[in-house]
Amino acid sequence: MIISMTGYGRSSKESGDRHVTVEMKAVNHRFCEINIRMPRQFFFFEDQLKKVISRYIKRGKVDVFINLQGEGIVNRTLSVDWDLLNQYQQTFEKMATTFESDQALPIDRLLLHEEVVDVQESDEVTEELRSMVVKATEEAVQQLRQMREKEGQMLYEDFQVRIEKMSQGAAELKQYSPTVQNNYREKLTKRVQEFLGGQLDVDEARIVTEVAIYADKSDIQEELIRIESHLKQFVHILNQNEVVGRKLDFLVQELNREINTIGSKANDVFISQLVVDMKSELEKIREQVQNVE
Repeated sequence: MIISMTGYGRSSKESGDRHVTVEMKAVNHRFCEINIRMPRQFFFFEDQLKKVISRYIKRGKVDVFINLQGEGIVNRTLSVDWDLLNQYQQTFEKMATTFESDQALPIDRLLLHEEVVDVQESDEVTEELRSMVVKATEEAVQQLRQMREKEGQMLYEDFQVRIEKMSQGAAELKQYSPTVQNNYREKLTKRVQEFLGGQLDVDEARIVTEVAIYADKSDIQEELIRIESHLKQFVHILNQNEVVGRKLDFLVQELNREINTIGSKANDVFISQLVVDMKSELEKIREQVQNVE
């Protein structure tokens, strides 16, 4: 079963007053690209989270957003430069003596000086908090995977309809193509007769030669055989349980080339119309294939 590359997943975990939320969205991409945005203290196990996501995602660009709330997630402590504070005190006392001032040392103001008092954050992450983030990430990517599978089923059904239409078009071309030579012979004979005005007999041997040359140039049987083969391969690949997006994209390119060749060979209104219809269906398939994992 094919899988889409677009989807969304979300999961939340709570423990006490701690709350972890993981959201992720995915879009189509040639390769597997995972971008995680989370608090700095969790950077050390980013690779672990990417491995969890990679078990479910093989192709596509995935943006992950991790948000944490609650007490104790980040430990903050005050750091005091006591040597510098002592120098402030000594300087203040010397200035008070010099200017005969009885003003007290403004401790509250010194607390605002980053040089004296600094707030430091601890990067330590408890095993419980780490486990919450990992579990929320796995649940979110499972939801994402389910949405991708659901959309993939819709793509599968759409592909089946369009491939059937293209197969019908190829069958009509195969049935109609032999009549092109007869039509050309009739038109050629009629034009020669009109040009000669009935004064001379038409050279049948010359007519046969011209028709043979035209038949060789306009023969589309090889292209039809390859189109039929590519369509069968396309259906077969759709039912494989693996990453098939690139294979399908390759087949679309091959089908487009064969159809274009038929369009350039056939000098016939009916064939041209069938080619236009097949190219229209193929273009819709090509757009959808870009979103297949």
